[in-house]
Amino acid sequence: MLHLIKYRFLQTVRERSVMFWALAFPIILGIFFFVSFGNSMTGEEMETIRVAVVERDVESDQGSAFRAFLDEMDGETLKIVKTDEKKALKDLKSDEITGIYYIDTEPSLTVAKSDINTSILKSLLDSYNKNANMLMKIAREHPDRLMQAVEALDGWQTMTEEISLGGKTMDPNVSYFFALIAYACLSGAFLGVQASLDGQANLSALGARRSVTPTHKLWLVLTDMSVLFFIQFINIVILTLVVRFGFGIELGGNIAQILLVDLLGSMIGVSMGIMLGCVSRMSEGIKMGLTVMMTLLPGFLAGLMFGNMKNIIEQNCPIINRINPAAVLSDTFYCMGVFNDTERFTRNLLILALMSVLFIGIAFMSVRRERYDSI
Repeated sequence: MLHLIKYRFLQTVRERSVMFWALAFPIILGIFFFVSFGNSMTGEEMETIRVAVVERDVESDQGSAFRAFLDEMDGETLKIVKTDEKKALKDLKSDEITGIYYIDTEPSLTVAKSDINTSILKSLLDSYNKNANMLMKIAREHPDRLMQAVEALDGWQTMTEEISLGGKTMDPNVSYFFALIAYACLSGAFLGVQASLDGQANLSALGARRSVTPTHKLWLVLTDMSVLFFIQFINIVILTLVVRFGFGIELGGNIAQILLVDLLGSMIGVSMGIMLGCVSRMSEGIKMGLTVMMTLLPGFLAGLMFGNMKNIIEQNCPIINRINPAAVLSDTFYCMGVFNDTERFTRNLLILALMSVLFIGIAFMSVRRERYDSI
């Protein structure tokens, strides 16, 4: 038994191409994610938005109030440039500024394109108009409560913080890293497929020798799986450490839970690969191509390429997210790092465990029925 474990371990770690897909590629992909998302993943403050202010009517109460509002935002969210309208339009056309606020009896905004910064400018104006209209209504109908309303609005900005349902700050970009770890777990399928190919007499000399050994096939399968589980578990732990401490992504504070999810993720990836390698006698190239599809497609559906994909599926066909192992793994990391939902976390672990047992059972039944006319 120890002899089988030793040589399966050595043979697996020496397969450089397989180890690249199982360990190196997810880390490289994570580095690209981290570089692409920039400062938003490190908690650094967002750069201020350059905006021009054109004063048309500063004498009216509405104009002076809006100017005071912009002065308050200057330096924190906005970088205000006071200029005339002609110069402002020229700067807007050349992308020197993002938008133009007009101080008038009815404040307005002019932008040249639609992006996240222009959306922020529009949201600020909408928020100001909404609060201004509310104060005017209170002044007309309940003048005795006006000061109380002003004080409440004055403290709104400092009292409001974007948090998740679990009480933790939620950056939408973390979904890519959760999906990345899920994809890396499924990449253990490459290890499983390679091990299955090594055990088939019609595809390798090693498989021919293993087919005539007196060792029970169940022991051969369990030995291979134990070694592959261990190797893939180490791969996922390394990736998890890189994501947590290298990229600064919060995964939750319970180390035991993280290790348990990594273990089950490693098991489902390897067991899926062994199943794919055992279920038919297709060539090695076809099986590897099928493995690529069975890792990338679930990763895509879990949000690896398009962060909102899992939410779209949840709204239209939620059953896919329940049977997609990458989506289940990604959701499990959400439960730890964002939601703190114990019931949902437990349900996901049970789904992963059942999938692993199912894949292992299919693989064993396929190997058990194999017969060769000659070797």
